[in-house]
Amino acid sequence: MQIKYFKCACLVGVLAFSNSLSAEPLELAAQLEYQLRYFNAEPQWPGQDFQRAQSAVAGKLELRWQSEDSSQRVAVVPYGRYDEIDSERNLLDLQEAYWALRFNDYELLLGGNQVFWGVTESVHLVDIVNQTDVPADVDGEQKLGQTMVNFAVQKDWGLVSLYVLPGFRERQFPGEAGRLRFPFVISNEESYESDQGQAHVDYAARYSQFLGDFDVGLSAFNGTNREPQVIAGTNPGTFTLYYEQMSQAGLDLQYTREAWLWKLETLWRDSAQQTFWAAVAGFEYTHYQMFGSQSDIGFLLEYQYDGRDQSITPTPSDNDIFLGTRITLNDMQDTAILAALVYDHETEASLVNVEAERRFGESIIVEFRLRAFNGTQEPDILNVYSHDDYAQISVQKYF
Repeated sequence: MQIKYFKCACLVGVLAFSNSLSAEPLELAAQLEYQLRYFNAEPQWPGQDFQRAQSAVAGKLELRWQSEDSSQRVAVVPYGRYDEIDSERNLLDLQEAYWALRFNDYELLLGGNQVFWGVTESVHLVDIVNQTDVPADVDGEQKLGQTMVNFAVQKDWGLVSLYVLPGFRERQFPGEAGRLRFPFVISNEESYESDQGQAHVDYAARYSQFLGDFDVGLSAFNGTNREPQVIAGTNPGTFTLYYEQMSQAGLDLQYTREAWLWKLETLWRDSAQQTFWAAVAGFEYTHYQMFGSQSDIGFLLEYQYDGRDQSITPTPSDNDIFLGTRITLNDMQDTAILAALVYDHETEASLVNVEAERRFGESIIVEFRLRAFNGTQEPDILNVYSHDDYAQISVQKYF
């Protein structure tokens, strides 16, 4: 299906450009990235590569065009990644490949695109449209492109976006040789609740509006769950993925008051096997120009709750506290650091996460990440990563 999506998105992109190219300039940009991870311990599970260092290269090309009157725009953004150890991390994806037409207060978009919903820092509960690129990073923030028809209306009373989402994309997981995986390897024999399988067409909608100091988003989704269940395969010792149908309603809310950002995301989800609600809420306070300098420091606190049945679709964010600090130097190199701790007060498991980035010259960005899984034990899902503490450095070159 990944290949089918890529071919479909390529076709949309080629048609969009062939119909839209004119005298208006075409914006072209590119990004190359080298990534190196170093794991602190030997692998835990059979079949994992014994090397502690794991490197990958990735590249992205961005072609964007907009008509002179801004009524039409086109984007084609292919992305590729190659991992030296884990072939399941290899990826060829069209993150964007669309044509959009704006007329008065309306916009119609056709093709592949990425859509983000949400306001909180630690978990993005209501972000449902695009499939998560799990092998890319355990934080779940990188997404795959999704084919869609998106019709949007922008009025004084708010923005309404309606989505028709054909071409479901399966979730990929690290392969047998890879780190940060389950104790077992998941086969590629997926099954679906819907008789239409991957051909099932999903639907989504979102309303958003600024109401004074409040930024409000209401969303709804009906279709194939992006989070599959891991079930026993037909052969003993094998495991496969099962995608059920579901309905979801979500709310994201942010209240801004001077240096305070109060945030909330909550959802209600219903499927054949379970009905539950989940929420994450908290704040971010920023102290500007700390100690008389040009740097800012922020303090973040969020509480995560998730009422789902952990035996069906486990999540680490079921009853956890997120504490973090963000330092922004506001210098010429855009230096920024985020350090955070996620603590489960029931299992006493914790995740330490440090992210830092700095620009060198005009076109090179260096990122550093540190992740440590502490005190993990069953039944906490983070227990499967107990040998996978790692540090990562990536160098990105922009053209």
